[in-house]
Amino acid sequence: MRNILVALLGLGVPAVAPAQSAPAASALSAAYRATPRKVNALVHTKLEVRFDYARCYLYGQEWVTLRPHGYPTDSLRLDAQGMDIKAVSMVMGQQMQPLKHEYTQQQLLVHLGKMVPAGEAYTVYIEYTAKPEELKKGRSTLISEGKGLYFINPDSAVAGKPVQIWTQGETDANSVWFPTIDQPSQKTTAEISLTVPSKYVTLSNGRLAEQTAAGPGLRRDTWKQELPHSPYLFMMAVGDFKITKDTWRGKEVSYYLEPKYAAQTQQIFGKTPRMLEFFSQRLGVEYPWNKYAQIVVRNYPSGAMENTSASLFGEQAQGSARELLDWEYAGVEREIAHELFHHWFGDLVTAESWSNLTVNESFANFSEVLWAEHEYGPDAGEEQADRSLRNYLRSTENYDKPLVRFQYADKEHLFDNVTYQKGGSILYMLRSYLGEKVFFNGLQRYLKQHAFGNGEAHQLRLALEEASGQDLNWFFNQWYYRVGHPTVQLDYQWNASRKQQAVIVHQTQAGVPFILPLAIDVYTNGRVKRHQATLRQAVDTLYFSAATKPDLVNVDAEKVLVWQKTDNKSVAEYAYLYQHAPRYLDRREALAATKGKFAERLAQQTLVAGLTDKSAALRQMAIELLDLQQPALRKAATPALVKLATADASVQVQAAALTALGTLKNKQYTSLFTKALASASYKVQGAALLGLLPLDAKAALSRATAFEADNKGSLTVALVEVYGKEGGPAQWPLVLTKFDAAGPNDQFTMLTGLSDLLVRIDQPAAWLQGVNRIKELAVRYKPYGVHKGLLKLLGQLQQQAAGTANAAQVTALVTQATAEIEAAK
Repeated sequence: MRNILVALLGLGVPAVAPAQSAPAASALSAAYRATPRKVNALVHTKLEVRFDYARCYLYGQEWVTLRPHGYPTDSLRLDAQGMDIKAVSMVMGQQMQPLKHEYTQQQLLVHLGKMVPAGEAYTVYIEYTAKPEELKKGRSTLISEGKGLYFINPDSAVAGKPVQIWTQGETDANSVWFPTIDQPSQKTTAEISLTVPSKYVTLSNGRLAEQTAAGPGLRRDTWKQELPHSPYLFMMAVGDFKITKDTWRGKEVSYYLEPKYAAQTQQIFGKTPRMLEFFSQRLGVEYPWNKYAQIVVRNYPSGAMENTSASLFGEQAQGSARELLDWEYAGVEREIAHELFHHWFGDLVTAESWSNLTVNESFANFSEVLWAEHEYGPDAGEEQADRSLRNYLRSTENYDKPLVRFQYADKEHLFDNVTYQKGGSILYMLRSYLGEKVFFNGLQRYLKQHAFGNGEAHQLRLALEEASGQDLNWFFNQWYYRVGHPTVQLDYQWNASRKQQAVIVHQTQAGVPFILPLAIDVYTNGRVKRHQATLRQAVDTLYFSAATKPDLVNVDAEKVLVWQKTDNKSVAEYAYLYQHAPRYLDRREALAATKGKFAERLAQQTLVAGLTDKSAALRQMAIELLDLQQPALRKAATPALVKLATADASVQVQAAALTALGTLKNKQYTSLFTKALASASYKVQGAALLGLLPLDAKAALSRATAFEADNKGSLTVALVEVYGKEGGPAQWPLVLTKFDAAGPNDQFTMLTGLSDLLVRIDQPAAWLQGVNRIKELAVRYKPYGVHKGLLKLLGQLQQQAAGTANAAQVTALVTQATAEIEAAK
């Protein structure tokens, strides 16, 4: 599972990590979380369900088959959250024998009436009603209260919004809609029959085995999952979806989207068969399930979910043809790869406990790099790997958490930047250390040894040791069971008399030094020589012979280490790095090193060279690093910026160039911005509209009004900002509507425009609406520390309202909002 990003812009607080990064008590201060004892083992789960749309109920019948594990037992304990239990019986052939049972609203304890020997199968029948909307259970903000079963617009009250039902099981929410042993260490085959209105389609795990009429306007669909998988991976979805079918190696590959987005199906999901082929070949284990479906639903809170054979995505995975122009790999395509790879790491072999979540999520994160490399080349792979590592490194609150976490306050908190980004970065590093062939041979062993079962980090280590012939305890102890990462400083000394280059590496983090195997490239007179070294000490000094002073020493030349480094290269050395080193990350490091050094000619030259880099990401980075207040840099860069703004193949680069030119507020670019407003890209239009705003405010307002009929994403944000600067009361309802409909990223970005317009119109009703929205954001995202910036924003609004007719009301609203924010948990 992968969750949406929350970026906080312009609020005076740092951007936060992905939304899966929930705060938690120190991992080491929490209780040890033992894997729950397996008293009974699930074997098969058969469900008959129908839905009450008016009450948001599920009426269910279940036949669950189990075997006592290891020892005889006379009882069965099932997770069953917030249900009405109608009947519990032992299935005795064609007869039912009622069983005594006790129910706590969380667990159902069934007395079997006899001692069942270990390994002997028995079946219990349960009739129940699931009531997810009435569930009272505190959860993290990640999975919307863990309702498990979601009814979307069930009464059709919201015009234009589809009626849907879908489920979300991870971590233990599927036991809201059927009784089960809701642990990842359990595996069961399944048969699910859904009775639904005939106008809707259904999706569940496995194959669609049967469809029959079930009464006036109703149909019964039966789905069978004939290979065992964990209960949290069960899924159902019901609604009006357009199904597009494809194939891979004779297996059905299907895509379920709302009908209005069906024309974009191939553009969104069309690479799936090629991904299936690539991952199957790379892992040496063929995709194991009998079909692969992907479905997009409304109001899904957590990005996407790898339900076995039927991944479910939030609505970010569907869009109009124009919206898709602005999509980047780091969005939906990355997510598609991530959820598919889970069907090996997570579904075929499942973490035996949530403590070992890394063997699910770290691999899915790593797959994002694998697919980028395969599909777009090594630069794209490194770009994704670097993005992932930087996401971890800026989440300082996670530095004290090990990757394998046997102590935690809440298992929901395991879905963080350690499990995802750090874990994926560790695998990227381990692949380089072991070598491509040996690393993937080890993964193949792990998958085959534990197929349709469970795995943990120790078993991964053993498989990699078998493949490599190496002891890897040092690596796993250091990276899987230890907290933190190396923080290093790199210094260089040239000894002319000895013709010797020294590299001094200081590890400055607390605790014992990390063991760090790495490659070092030494460039002399246009030639490069590779050296291998292993760092072990708090201070390591490495010596290299060289006839003349090297032009460059490139430490960690493969750019794979998980570390934070301060690299004391000169501007000249970074310029050489950009021109001569082979990797995307070499060029990125060189561009980053120009910041704050724009007065130096070589730094300027490096940055201007970055404007024509082969990587669109680095062209965009170079644009965003420019300081156009530097006359020489401005003179050198603006011709390239104009070209990028008008003709670059990447709309992201076009938009960045337009934004940079907009900072100049030079009327000579008015026609350029005006022309760019005709782009098909919302992102380009948004940048052009903001560039036009200080040059011709009336024209910008007029164009914003014209865009009201068709705006999304960046253009919507720009429209709100224009209205904030030039709009009036007539625009306030539209601004509120756009704000309320936006995702969290865009909502934070829109706050500037919303706040400016709020002050401009100075109306009592608007103040109430605006302050309440800021308060709601602050309360919702307080766990990530954003409330501090939002409190600051409220204080600024109060100051701006001082002396106006509504000053007293604003003071009262801000005071109340501040109190509620500070009281929120």
